[in-house]
Amino acid sequence: MADARFDAVLFDFGGVFTQSPFEVVRLHGEEVGADPEVVLSVLFGAYDRDEDHPWHRLERGEIGIDAALVEIRALADAAGLETDPFAAFAKFGTGGAMADAMVERTRRLRTEGYRTGLVTNNVREFGDGWRSLIPVDELFEVVIDSSHAGVRKPDPRIFALATDALGVDPRRCVFLDDFPGNVAAAEAVGMTGVLVESDRHAAIAALDGLLGAT
Repeated sequence: MADARFDAVLFDFGGVFTQSPFEVVRLHGEEVGADPEVVLSVLFGAYDRDEDHPWHRLERGEIGIDAALVEIRALADAAGLETDPFAAFAKFGTGGAMADAMVERTRRLRTEGYRTGLVTNNVREFGDGWRSLIPVDELFEVVIDSSHAGVRKPDPRIFALATDALGVDPRRCVFLDDFPGNVAAAEAVGMTGVLVESDRHAAIAALDGLLGAT
């Protein structure tokens, strides 16, 4: 039975059901002897804002991956970064047992009567790959992918797309994301945020606390 305070739970994808891309990029920077924060800045730009950085335009579906590669490598050269920032993507994994626990908790939300949605900043060319990692259609009633929606977190319009599609009030939604700026953006539109860190079991426990699960 759904908790009386909430009707829906919305999720990010990367960092919730997989390893955090920010964590992977930082680790890659350390491994190759590059400043992890420089690698993050070159690759993703200021991720708590929605700007014209090539990664932001890529996630909004305004440019393709090849064009983004060219522009980001030029930014890397300008920053004196000798490593290829995209090499970090070879290190991504699905997240193991903790990700499996998140999948199972999401599955149970559906049986408990909660509406569920996925709100992800993603890349159109990566669609088949990330969708193959978890049973997307089983777990989520609504999927808002920034590269198809043309809007990305932290823009509040992406949350409105999800709540409008579900027919729920954002104030009656919980949102889980691994990036603090996205959690803050969701809270700014009235949602209750849960920051997902490396221990996803802690995030599941926080969600259960909000929902009054036993």
